[in-house]
Amino acid sequence: MPAPHYKSLPVIVQQRGWRRWLPGLHTLLHYRLGWLPRDIAAGLVLTSMLVPVGIAYAEASGVAGIYGLYATIVPLLAYALFGPSRILVLGPDSALTAVILAVVLPLSGGDPLRAITLASMMAVVAGLTCIVAGLLRLGFITELLSKPIRYGYMNGIALSVVISQTPKLLGFSIDSQGPVQDIWAIVGGVLDAQFNWASLAIGGGTLALILLLRRFKRLPGILIAVTLATLAVELLDLARHGASVLGELPQGLPGFTLPWLSGIDLSAVVLGGVAAALVAFADTSVLSRTYAARSGRHVDPNQEMVGLGAANLIGGFFQGFPISSSSSRTPVAEAAGAQTQMAGVVGALAVALLLVAAPNLMQHLPTSALAAVVIAAVIGLFEVRDLMRIYRVQQWEFWLSMACFAGVATFGAIPGIGIAVLLAVIEFLWDGWRPHYAVLGQVDGVRGFHDIQRHPEARLIPGLLLLRWDAPLFFANAEQFQQCVLQAITRSPTPVRRLVIAAEPVTSIDVTSADMLAELEQMLAEAGIELHFAEVKGPVKDKFRRFGLLRENREQRIQPTVGAAVDAYLADHDVDWQAENRVPGRAWHRD
Repeated sequence: MPAPHYKSLPVIVQQRGWRRWLPGLHTLLHYRLGWLPRDIAAGLVLTSMLVPVGIAYAEASGVAGIYGLYATIVPLLAYALFGPSRILVLGPDSALTAVILAVVLPLSGGDPLRAITLASMMAVVAGLTCIVAGLLRLGFITELLSKPIRYGYMNGIALSVVISQTPKLLGFSIDSQGPVQDIWAIVGGVLDAQFNWASLAIGGGTLALILLLRRFKRLPGILIAVTLATLAVELLDLARHGASVLGELPQGLPGFTLPWLSGIDLSAVVLGGVAAALVAFADTSVLSRTYAARSGRHVDPNQEMVGLGAANLIGGFFQGFPISSSSSRTPVAEAAGAQTQMAGVVGALAVALLLVAAPNLMQHLPTSALAAVVIAAVIGLFEVRDLMRIYRVQQWEFWLSMACFAGVATFGAIPGIGIAVLLAVIEFLWDGWRPHYAVLGQVDGVRGFHDIQRHPEARLIPGLLLLRWDAPLFFANAEQFQQCVLQAITRSPTPVRRLVIAAEPVTSIDVTSADMLAELEQMLAEAGIELHFAEVKGPVKDKFRRFGLLRENREQRIQPTVGAAVDAYLADHDVDWQAENRVPGRAWHRD
């Protein structure tokens, strides 16, 4: 037999001390000069996407386009120092635009300075949330959202972003009052012919070109599309025909500011920042694991959370807004040959150089083209194909996803993430509240004991009831467990002398379920039925002792295997275990 190959498995290296929290500095100290040419080339290629995408996502988030570049430069530099992934690209993200806009739009009152201050406050909150969660090793929290719920949430976010950008694409504006009301406002605007033909032509053409060039991975499709749109506006003088343009950008780099506004709904900012942190880390953790697996490296999710938090926190103090990893810019860096985060540093420095030397290059960039960039990006957020698969294999999870989608589309991004978390908790409790359980019997020719519902030909031992409970025992299912036990005893074809709980799937118990077991044991004893257990895990047995369930020599009622429990019953009760005396499992019926 050939020896196993382990080279394809991720390498897990536990860093200690400062190396754990400053992985970028560790990479710099071990940097190879041979990597530099490829990192520089990748960084320059990456810049072609960083500029138009950063501006577009800033506009979609309710802040001026220049702040999208600020939120690109600083977080890339911060993540290069604090981030564990060697290739991940951070910056403004389409998945966060609806979350940011939901806070900025109602609280800013149309004031651009208030808008960026609010967005920066959200970035600080998001950064602190990620850092604290990472230090407390809470990197697992995003795994609590099941795939269908994530799909529903992201589909709702994508729809909200498309709705918010459609008026810009059409060349008019609406007063946003939520996704559903905005749809009616857009329809009304179109019917009243409020749209601008020049903006629609530029935006629609840009969107079509981006989608067309998307199949050519090596072409900078976004750069080509927005460049042509900018040239069309300038050469055809479309601004004179009502096409809105970006205008002049301020020259220079962002300065340090302390983002703070008084007299605002601070709870909305905090809630929005926490929601942004959750969405950002959910995206970042998936993308980070994907690229870590490709390179054969392991990335600690808690360390990833700290790196993402540091990028948001520092960016928030330099007029940035909440950012995340990018599923569109990271592949560009990889395809261009990026070796380390030095590629991101080069990209950040190139954007900074553009702001210092030639900020007016983008003054004729049409806002409808920026809307097209955002819409093209969020189209990739929609998940339909895998949802169809989920519908085929498990419809109730599909409808759970649809409920989450409807919640986001109806109430908006911030309430939507609360709905997503609530549905995730309900889903978890429901699975544990009504778990599968089985009465076990022996099948001729098959070793062990098996579910008699799946094997009606199985035989039951007279007087012995074997019941397997396929879930932890906790407060939500303790009463259900007791009812299932009593129903199984009632339906047994022979009087039950001993009940054996096959507890191998039971990974934990709590105080409520322990008290229930004590009551059940007393109830069964009064009916002349012994309560035994088999295959109890060590940690669960420790809890049995701590909760007082094993006093008075009750440890003798725990057997290591179901087979040993059957042997003990046969020895104690002298049952004639002959085939002709077995009770067929089909005599036991369960609704």
